[in-house]
Amino acid sequence: MGAFKPWHWIVILVLLILLFGANKLPDIAANLGQSLKVFKKEVKELREDDAAQQKPPAQIQQPQEGTYYTQPTQPGQAAPQSAEAAPQQAPQSTDDAAPRA
Repeated sequence: MGAFKPWHWIVILVLLILLFGANKLPDIAANLGQSLKVFKKEVKELREDDAAQQKPPAQIQQPQEGTYYTQPTQPGQAAPQSAEAAPQQAPQSTDDAAPRA
């Protein structure tokens, strides 16, 4: 129904003193603080390690000018279509086109 009221905190504090004793409470609080500090440090290191392990996406390298190739060198890359690279077809002779008797 809601948050703790002030008298709830007083009851919890009295129970803690009865369970652990007044002398041990400062030691428990100090140990808890050190544990949280170590935990935060480890979480930070894990995040930094994850960020360092992630590699940037690979860039497609374009061939240097004047380089001749017939097949793409990397996925997603298309071979250039130029007049020099296009295969030359021999012209058909007119003898083949003439009907035979």
